[in-house]
Amino acid sequence: MRNGCCLGSGHKPRGSLGRSKAAGPRGAECGGMARGSQETPQSGMNLFLGTVLLLLLLPDVAKGRDSCSDLFRGDEHHECCNVMVKQQNPGNITHLLHLSRHCLELWHSESRACACLRERLFRLLQSGQHSLLKGLKTLLLSVSKEDVTRDVLITFSPTAGPSRLNTTEKGETGKIHLPREVFRSLSSQTVSVVVTVLDIQQLGMFKEVNQTAQVLDNTVVGITVGESSISGLQDPVKLTFAHRQLPHGVTLQCVFWDPSKGQAGGWSSSGCEMQPGDKGTVCSCDHLTFFTLLLNPALDSSTAKALIAVATAGCGVAMAFAIFTIAFCIFIRCRFRFEETVHINLGLHINLVGSLFLLNLVFLLNSGLSGRSHPRTCRVLGGLTHYCLLCCFTWTALEGCQLYLLFVKVLGIYIHHYLAKLCLIGWGFPVLVVGVAGVIGSYGKYSIQNMEHQVIAHLCWITSEHLLVHYITNCGYFGLIFLFNMAVFGVVTQKSCSLRNTGAVQGHRKPWKVALVAAGLFCLLGATWALAFLTYGISSAAVLYIFTILNSLQGIFIFIWLVVLYYPKTKETTGSLSYITRHDKTTTASQD
Repeated sequence: MRNGCCLGSGHKPRGSLGRSKAAGPRGAECGGMARGSQETPQSGMNLFLGTVLLLLLLPDVAKGRDSCSDLFRGDEHHECCNVMVKQQNPGNITHLLHLSRHCLELWHSESRACACLRERLFRLLQSGQHSLLKGLKTLLLSVSKEDVTRDVLITFSPTAGPSRLNTTEKGETGKIHLPREVFRSLSSQTVSVVVTVLDIQQLGMFKEVNQTAQVLDNTVVGITVGESSISGLQDPVKLTFAHRQLPHGVTLQCVFWDPSKGQAGGWSSSGCEMQPGDKGTVCSCDHLTFFTLLLNPALDSSTAKALIAVATAGCGVAMAFAIFTIAFCIFIRCRFRFEETVHINLGLHINLVGSLFLLNLVFLLNSGLSGRSHPRTCRVLGGLTHYCLLCCFTWTALEGCQLYLLFVKVLGIYIHHYLAKLCLIGWGFPVLVVGVAGVIGSYGKYSIQNMEHQVIAHLCWITSEHLLVHYITNCGYFGLIFLFNMAVFGVVTQKSCSLRNTGAVQGHRKPWKVALVAAGLFCLLGATWALAFLTYGISSAAVLYIFTILNSLQGIFIFIWLVVLYYPKTKETTGSLSYITRHDKTTTASQD
């Protein structure tokens, strides 16, 4: 049974890119034991079966340890990126890199055909047998085991590529520290060392699905020694990535490309440790493959806790002023009960402020219950939070539409049950969106981490596996609303200024009141939510503080705006919104 042991000893270690192990001393030992054993009929049969199995495996070995053999042995479709994957023609690196740049399917599809092309591309890069291509720089060394008396040092940079470094003097470029243990563990006396420096933006490689982190300088470093996959090193290989001081709020992570992660491969940090260096960051890993340094936007513990405290206090203040605003709107509606336009406008304001009140209330419940809630309860709470947020966005859009009709079109609202139909849109449309997102399982527990990757808060929200839902329903939806509302705001501002210049609006308003009206109108149209776009990627803590504080003050600004607009002094009444609208209607009618 020792023959069977020898044939099964070539397993693939974790972190390898599919390269099978070369026959080592253990194989020679097993062969010697077979020759030294006594010949019996049973041992002869075992030898015969072992020989047949070896002959079956030889074609795959001769083809360069091709892991695509499973594809061609089955009946699966052999096409990826509209290219037929052929067994006899593995393709050249130029053709594969062209596919990598222009075909997203190659890096996102989990089909065997695309996996086969990715495997062939990795193997060609590891071989070092290719010409100099744009975005790809290679160093090929031939190292003798007897000559390796100390660790091998290699320097690299995104622009100059890799080169041999014979001294340990400090430099401004990155460094690779290959320990002697790597060469002593190999059976061959002379081995080839291939170091590749890749610009993944130019080559279109290593595209992880739903990747939010940024690759440092878009640079990936590949290291291959000999024909074997090396892992489990006691003395790890060390890579020093040179970089300047990074912006505040960014955390680093040493990673390597793992083809077995996710649908079509992804970044993994298993077996790698990170230490700060003099001119950069040192990554120590116990295997050889393709490495890089990821930049993850994150928060330190003190900033995260401060933001949570500000958001919690802000929600309480916003809820209080939301109640004041609703009460004030009801009072004004009773006072101007015979003006239909005022009734509709105040009805819109009440619904918008009501959605803000519900959003703040649900957020407080979410932050308090998400850490210890049942998964099913968390999904419901996440969907409810998403629904309230979409209601705020929708009512903001309806406010912009109403402002457009009053100032630009200068039309009266003669639609039967107009406000009731607006309520159907404002409260009903988000139900459809949340329902679809809930069916596909978008909601669950979402963790907020600090720079040390410690979980500091849990929220019931859209999970990280469904980021596309967040980008479409939140970022995309609000982006369209924001562009429309800002266009309306610009037109309204220009029209108001022109009316004052022509003398259509009498009276004088103090500058601070004009500023308050403008700030309230900005909040009414959802401008404070636009700061969320500045918090993506490498963001500063100042933007997060401003975003949190201004959204907390949104209810206050709307309340002050309504007081200044609908409850002015007697001499300033003619400068109100309703007067401007009525004057425009009269002017339009006289021109007709």
